[in-house]
Amino acid sequence: MRNDAAERSAADILQDIIHHVQEIIRSEVQLAKTELREEGIKAAKGAVMLVAGAVLALYALGFVLASAAQALALAMPAWMAALIVGVVVLIVSGMLLMIGRTRLKQVSPKPEKTIETMKENIEWAKDQTR
Repeated sequence: MRNDAAERSAADILQDIIHHVQEIIRSEVQLAKTELREEGIKAAKGAVMLVAGAVLALYALGFVLASAAQALALAMPAWMAALIVGVVVLIVSGMLLMIGRTRLKQVSPKPEKTIETMKENIEWAKDQTR
């Protein structure tokens, strides 16, 4: 490479520009990878806490239901108290499952808005090239 900028050819200048653009792109890709990795680590830590909380909540629910059955057992036979609590939980869970199933049926797997905007962008690009 020549030191004198006045003596540099257009090809040399273009080659330098291409090299610098490639370096910028590589740096941006590396930055994006680093950011994604950091965000992934944060998400994983958060997910671990969510799972731990959900597991403990299930255990707590079990204790609450057992307590409800024990409380009912003071007024009736223990087997009947456990049966009543079990049936109530079964009814509630069935209702939740039906609601969840209905809501899942309403979910569209296609990103409709994105597809529409992409079609608009393609039409715009075609208009620009005419």
